[in-house]
Amino acid sequence: MLKNGFVLFFALQVFYISNAQIKDTSIIWEGKQVMLSPIVIRSGTNVPGFIRKVEDDTTFYKAFKNLRVLNFSSINDIRMLDKKGRVESSLYSKTRQWAKRGCRVTNVLEEKVTGDFYDRKGDYNYYTAALYASLFFSKDTICGQTNLIKDMNRSIKGKKGLEKNKEQLKMLFFNPGKDIPGIPLMGDKVKVFDKAHAGLYDFSVDIQDYKGKSAYLFTLKMKEGLSFFKRDNVVIDEMTTWFDYDSFEVLSRNYKMSYSAGVYKFNVAMDVEISKFGNLLYPSVIRYNGSWGVMVKGSERGVFTATVYGLSSN
Repeated sequence: MLKNGFVLFFALQVFYISNAQIKDTSIIWEGKQVMLSPIVIRSGTNVPGFIRKVEDDTTFYKAFKNLRVLNFSSINDIRMLDKKGRVESSLYSKTRQWAKRGCRVTNVLEEKVTGDFYDRKGDYNYYTAALYASLFFSKDTICGQTNLIKDMNRSIKGKKGLEKNKEQLKMLFFNPGKDIPGIPLMGDKVKVFDKAHAGLYDFSVDIQDYKGKSAYLFTLKMKEGLSFFKRDNVVIDEMTTWFDYDSFEVLSRNYKMSYSAGVYKFNVAMDVEISKFGNLLYPSVIRYNGSWGVMVKGSERGVFTATVYGLSSN
C-alpha cells in the first residue's frame, strides 16, 4: 500500500514539475525568443519550420487577389471622423462586382452619402475612401485582372503621386510583413522576421479553437520598454494570425501599424476574417480604424467595415 502510494506521489510530482516546466518553455531561433504554449510542446510542432511557413505565407495576400476574379456583393460602411472622433462624412452602400474573362466592373445597388464624401466632380474627397475604392469598386470596366501571385512586391513603376501612394499603402495594409519599395525612410522596417529585428518583438505560438476548427495562433508584439531609437525601427506594432491546423491557410489576422517620417504618417488597426468559396480564399470581413496622411494632402481619420458575400464564378 505504501509502495503504491509512493509511486502515485512520485508520478504526481513528475506531472506537476513537467507542466511547470512546459508553462515557461521558449526556444531561441535565429535570434528570436519564441514562447510556446504547453499544447504546442505536446503536439511536437516543428517550431522553426512553422515560423518559416508564417514568414513565407501567401494565402493572406492571395485571398485579396481572388477578389479580382470573382463575382461578389459587398456592404460598404465608411465613416470619416473629425479630430474629436465625430462623423463628418460617410458612405453606406451595397454593391455587386461582376468578373469575367479577366475584366471586372462594379454596380452600385444602393448608396447613402453624408457630408463632403465626394467633391464636385464626383471624385472621392478622402484618400481613405480612394484606397478602399481601389480594392472594392471599379466604376469603369477594368481588364487584365488575375489572381496569380507572380511578384509579392508589386511593381509601382509608372505610378506617380497619389496613385503611387495608394499602391504602396495597399501593399502594406493587405500584405503586412513584406518589403514595400519606395516608401521614404521605411527601408526594411516592415520585415519583422529579419534577424536585425529579433530584439524588437516578442513571439508566441499556441494552438486554439477558431470557429470550431483547430488553429495555430501566432502572435508577434513589439517589446515593451524599447528605447526611442529602437522604437523608430518598428512599423508593425502587433500582429495576430490564426492558421488552419491542417492546411495552414490564414483564417484571420489582426494587426496594428504605425509610422511617421517624411512623406508618410499613419496609425492603423485592421481585422480581417478569411472565408472560402470552393478552393478560393477571400476576405469576408475587413475592419479598419486609423489615421494616415501624405504630406501634400494632410492627414485624415476614418473607420470602415467591408462585408463580402454572395460569391460566384464564371
